Amino acid sequence: MGTMTFTIAARCPETGSLGICIATSSPAVGSRCVHVMHNVGVIAHQATPEPRLARTGMELLRMGFKAPKVLRELEDGDVDIEFRQIAVIDVHGTAVARTGRNNMSHASHKVGDGFVALGNLLEGAHVVDAIHDAYLAHASAPFDERLLRAIEAGRDAGGQVEGQTSAAILVYDRKAVARIDLRVDLALEPIAELRRQFDWFQALVPFYEERCDNPRVGRHKDWLKERGIERQFGVPPPHVAAERAAQQAQAAGQPPKDA
Repeated sequence: MGTMTFTIAARCPETGSLGICIATSSPAVGSRCVHVMHNVGVIAHQATPEPRLARTGMELLRMGFKAPKVLRELEDGDVDIEFRQIAVIDVHGTAVARTGRNNMSHASHKVGDGFVALGNLLEGAHVVDAIHDAYLAHASAPFDERLLRAIEAGRDAGGQVEGQTSAAILVYDRKAVARIDLRVDLALEPIAELRRQFDWFQALVPFYEERCDNPRVGRHKDWLKERGIERQFGVPPPHVAAERAAQQAQAAGQPPKDA
């Protein structure tokens, strides 16, 4: 399946965090194109992605190969390289990219200091420019926020010719567990939905980070309440809620409501 996509992949020079934010016209982009490993690197493998090749590249990064060498190895080992669009960033922040000749137009990439903006089947080169420029413009923002703002800028510049259907963001900091791992697999406006989920989830990031080291931290709902943070959570289906209410009433010796 082709994945016509626009992406920001980056390493934060201040924190060493590694991450990707991505959107595409096909569903479930987060399952195919997003590859991040803590203290190792980032690979975006898109257009006509082959996740097994991306995993090979990540293993090379883990072994200590620098990003340019990893990209050369991926080129040399892939007879269909011209169908791929690839960005590789190593743990030191060295960033490289390649856009194959068989990518659907418009397709291009732009490499910055520790980051890559790239995309294909775009409204034009200005979409990649917008992603690149927004990432630079929000240098004072938290890293994960900076990634999402860059993709929002790409959308606002026109995004893809066919629009977007899915989006994802994946960020690792110094811990071996993801700081942010959110996906919108199917939506009419996935970047807006990703933003909604991202803003909702932000308050819980420190909770889940703390719980990794301290399982006695308690439940997330109690943790939020103690800090005066309000969030709306899911509720049981109506028939389940009714059954529970009836059971509780029976246990309390009260007659059913419809009696």
